[in-house]
Amino acid sequence: MKSSHTGLKRIFKAFSYSYDGFMAAYKSEAAFRQDLAVFVLGAILCIFLPIAMPVKLLMVFSLFIILLMELANTAIEMVIDRIGEEYHPLSKIAKDIGSLLVLIAFVNAAVIWGAVLISSFF
Repeated sequence: MKSSHTGLKRIFKAFSYSYDGFMAAYKSEAAFRQDLAVFVLGAILCIFLPIAMPVKLLMVFSLFIILLMELANTAIEMVIDRIGEEYHPLSKIAKDIGSLLVLIAFVNAAVIWGAVLISSFF
C-alpha cells in the first residue's frame, strides 16, 4: 500500500506511523516494556559512570539494539499470527529466529557491558 503523501506531509505522516507503532508495541508487548525499562535505566546509569563518552555511547547503543530486535521480533510474530493461528513448521521457525534476534542482542549487550565494567573497575 503506497502512500500518496509527498514532501513534508510524508515526513510528518511517517513520524505519526512510527508513534503509532511505538504505542502499539508498548501497549501490547510486556517484553518491549521490560526492554525499554532496561534501556532507560542503563542509559541513566551510563551518565554517571566514570568512563569515556565513546564507551558510554557503545554501551547505550548495545541496549538500543535490544529494543530494535524486540520490535523486529514483535513484527514477525504479528505477521505470522495474521496469516493464521494454526501450527505450521515455517511459522515456528520464523518466530524462533525472531526470538534469537533478541537473545543475540542481549548477549551482545551483556558482553559489552561486562567488558567495560570489568576493565573499568577491576
